[in-house]
Amino acid sequence: MVGRNRIAIVVAEFLGTGVLALAMLSVQHSAIGLPYFIAIVAGLTLAVMTVLFARTGDGAHFNPAITIGMWAARQVKTMPAIAYIVAQMLGAWAAYYIYTFYVHTSLQPTVSHFDWTVLIAEGVGALVLSLGYAAAVFNRFMNAKTAATIGAAYTLAIILASSASIGIVNPAIALSFRVFDVFGSSGWTNYALGPILGAILGFLVYELLYAPETSLERVRTIVSERFVRVREAPLPASAPAKSETATKPRTASKPRRSSRSSRSRSRSKR
Repeated sequence: MVGRNRIAIVVAEFLGTGVLALAMLSVQHSAIGLPYFIAIVAGLTLAVMTVLFARTGDGAHFNPAITIGMWAARQVKTMPAIAYIVAQMLGAWAAYYIYTFYVHTSLQPTVSHFDWTVLIAEGVGALVLSLGYAAAVFNRFMNAKTAATIGAAYTLAIILASSASIGIVNPAIALSFRVFDVFGSSGWTNYALGPILGAILGFLVYELLYAPETSLERVRTIVSERFVRVREAPLPASAPAKSETATKPRTASKPRRSSRSSRSRSRSKR
């Protein structure tokens, strides 16, 4: 059964991703559409959306790459992750239509073919962003500290990625920017596959090396507890019982022999 909290998280993913996409679209197509201004606006918007919606539960991702990275690190289950990604894509798509309604024109898709440089740039940016998310998740930061951490991480991620790409580091917002045509070219690998791979790598690296309790430590704890239980297990109670029963007939047999010999002696006297 879908509860109120789960519905609130999905709606938060839709609204947060839509607001983030609309803010980045507005700056991208303005007179100050420089990567540094886009990075600052994106970081501030992400921080504000996190403060508004992070209290609803384990959501506040606003990025399909981050959701997939958290799923790879076993921080979100499969069905909620799918629901979050669908809500994020719909929110970014709604932001595109709202922006085109504002400016009374449609954006032409920038059809780009596969480029290793763009893919690596977006992957590096997503790696930095996922490290910020992972630090907040595994160390259980408070709401304000989480917002500041991931907002600054997103600003830095866009600045790093913009040296070789448009600097989006978010597959949903890349769709609203029309930087690739979903059914028309393979350019989606640059701005979708790159951030996904970078986010998965960032979460797994942080979990393995920097998380307070890594999966390897959990495995070691389970194994050590099992060994301790085996060592402290008491011996079976059947062993001493058998030894006692084995000694009793030997002790009881001697009187029986003596009684038989006394009877034979009495008969001989008679």
